Amino acid sequence: MSDVVNGTGSGRQIRIQDELSAESAQQVLDLIMAAARTDGQPAVSEQGRLQLRGRRPGVRHVLLTDRMGELIGYAQLEDTDPVEAPAAELVVHPAHRGRGHGRALGDTLLRESGRRLRIWAHGGHPAARHLAQVLGLSLFRELRQMRRPLTGADAPELPEPVLPAGVAVRTFRPGADDAAWLAANAAAFAHHPEQGSLTQRDLDDRKAEPWFDPKGFFLAEREGAIAGFHWTKVHGEERLGEVYVVGVRPDAQGGGLGKALTAIGLRHLADLGLPTAMLYVDADNPAALNVYERLGFTTHEVDLMYRTES
Repeated sequence: MSDVVNGTGSGRQIRIQDELSAESAQQVLDLIMAAARTDGQPAVSEQGRLQLRGRRPGVRHVLLTDRMGELIGYAQLEDTDPVEAPAAELVVHPAHRGRGHGRALGDTLLRESGRRLRIWAHGGHPAARHLAQVLGLSLFRELRQMRRPLTGADAPELPEPVLPAGVAVRTFRPGADDAAWLAANAAAFAHHPEQGSLTQRDLDDRKAEPWFDPKGFFLAEREGAIAGFHWTKVHGEERLGEVYVVGVRPDAQGGGLGKALTAIGLRHLADLGLPTAMLYVDADNPAALNVYERLGFTTHEVDLMYRTES
């Protein structure tokens, strides 16, 4: 479905689509990457970029083109959370900023969401903060990207992993471990709707990415059941290792398993010769912040989420 929202005197046109063609998806990805070269990080998250492919329930794409039909702005609206307001991300090509296109995309998102909206500002840039203010949104979540050196003289020593009694660690087996891992992930992140709601399709999307490597996906088992996991990720161009996700099932928490799994993953990334590790953690999670700071991580940048008051 495609719905033309407006074609104003500004020369821009905004279309809303439930699904993108392969050509349109590539144009959006090219726009995101062009903006990232200016901004320092993509304005649309990994999950948002994966959702460019095919029809996704609850996901809508907002395409902003100029009078020549060139794509110069994009927004994605995801309305899949049964409780929280729809979430969005948006980006305008650096060569076309300062002309009201971001405001036009934001107004469209507000209208399409019924003025119940959460929107990410990755990197927390001043222009994004200003747009949030213009749209009448309030800051309500801060996600920190933290980093630490893995190699070199300034790299803190990595701790020896100490596993709880009866726990063994092995690597992920694609296909064979999918269902068990999805169940463990849902249990570990029952409080976190974005991570805890991952589906088989979400997992398949990630397994199909060039960066996926099961040798960096560690499962901790007790009596044959997954008790926890550490999935690492390598950003090849940046030579950056990521603590992609660490999770421990509720019945296995409190025994040091999360710390041990984190150390195992960091040692794996260091063994690959990567100079730096990164991770994301919510600023309102002091326990996790404390763990990562003790491991030598410091805040590198922040992503901010704004929302409507209603």
